Amino acid sequence: MFMPTDQGLELAGGGSRTFGRGFAPVAPAMHPLSDRLLAVDWVPDLGAQIGTRDWWRGAATCLSLCAAAIALSPAGLAPGWQAIPGATSAPLAGAAWDETRAQGIAPLAWGADTGRRMAANDLVAPLAEVPERPLVELSATLGEGDAFDRALVRAGVGRTDARAAAALVADTVRLGDIAQGTRIALTLGRRPSRSVARPLESLRMRARFDLAVTLTRAGSGLTMTRQPIAIDHTPWRIQGLVGTSLYRSARAAGAPAKVVESYIKALATRLSVGRDVDAADTFDIILERKRAATGETQTGGILFAGLDQGRKRVQLMRWGRGKEWFDAAGQTERRGTMALPVAGRVTSNFGMRNHPLLGFLRMHKGLDIGAPHGTPIHAAMDGIVASAGRNAGYGNFVKLTHSGGLASGYGHLSRIAVASGTRVRAGQVIGYVGSTGMSTGPHLHWEVWRHGASVNPRSIAFAQVGQLSGSALRAFKAKVAGLLAVKPGA
Repeated sequence: MFMPTDQGLELAGGGSRTFGRGFAPVAPAMHPLSDRLLAVDWVPDLGAQIGTRDWWRGAATCLSLCAAAIALSPAGLAPGWQAIPGATSAPLAGAAWDETRAQGIAPLAWGADTGRRMAANDLVAPLAEVPERPLVELSATLGEGDAFDRALVRAGVGRTDARAAAALVADTVRLGDIAQGTRIALTLGRRPSRSVARPLESLRMRARFDLAVTLTRAGSGLTMTRQPIAIDHTPWRIQGLVGTSLYRSARAAGAPAKVVESYIKALATRLSVGRDVDAADTFDIILERKRAATGETQTGGILFAGLDQGRKRVQLMRWGRGKEWFDAAGQTERRGTMALPVAGRVTSNFGMRNHPLLGFLRMHKGLDIGAPHGTPIHAAMDGIVASAGRNAGYGNFVKLTHSGGLASGYGHLSRIAVASGTRVRAGQVIGYVGSTGMSTGPHLHWEVWRHGASVNPRSIAFAQVGQLSGSALRAFKAKVAGLLAVKPGA
């Protein structure tokens, strides 16, 4: 029921609200008496305006309705009228009552125990503890520097099972070679009591990129199944235009950041990347890649670095134990500076100085490096021993000749460890620190000549060229041909 004053709802005879554009009212038919009766509020609110004329009219209406209801009740029916009896359901009992009660609805806040889940009865036996799951699925991740068995114990495997699993895996792959971040899937079984660890039922992991292993329980022990994974070792070749930036273009083509850095360093051994590389040049990168039959891909280091400049091509490939960059003709070039040939400190630099023994200003044509008597002296570069023996004020003296017109001398040695005419490698011991000749104490006098003229050893920058030959050159060219046969994007 609604009051006549409620918004949008009026009794008959009241005004109605319209939405939008108004319409012209239509004059109703004139019925003076019926209109007045409809305008009367016969059921006013008896809780308001008590004692007024409208209130008394409403009270009379209420009493009239109550009297009519009593007159029409079975006890007050007129003669000849008979009440129709209603059907009464039989009372519920037993299982029917329990089912009906179970489907009842009552607030839990009132302590209801209705619903399909019945309250406990005499047939329910309380449990001493919550039962455990028969199997538990877990996973462990091998962290950096983490031991394999410790990772299993941390995941919930017993120490005995963890050591047994580690021993089985170690028979196939060295545990230290398992990559960090490797996920280990574990299944733990039922245990006899809560005081002991669950037994290891199964273990699954990727031991290597090309090998997966599964450990399963067989009786009281564990057995391992090896599942080799087929690997495709076809290299990945990436080509593209240099454009505005060699680095950005190579990265946009898909080359990893470290590979692009190695590529630029390789080119820098043969040309100036900032000055000699143009936007129209084409870069050519070939790198290691492994593709597993299961879909995983693993990229490695760079194998080939190329740059096509139209009339000129740079083609470099890593080769040998030192992984040096060789060009397509089998030549390599090493650039660097001379390192100090003995462990010590520089006591006198290259240039004019007052001679400590002669007492007058004189040109010092090398470096004096102070070191304890008997300290080993190493060859600064690869070379040939031009002379080894006594040499006036230098005392025991060794002179080496190197490529590019360079030569180096080592004076005041206590003992010489090489002979004239022999070939020495950079870093090889050629003698020992002493104080022979015109010397005030144990030290090394080190001189360097370029085309016969003395130069400051610290200013020397050198380049050494090596050339492959024979079977090494044939193997090298076959490798280059194989790499160049790889299709871009393969």
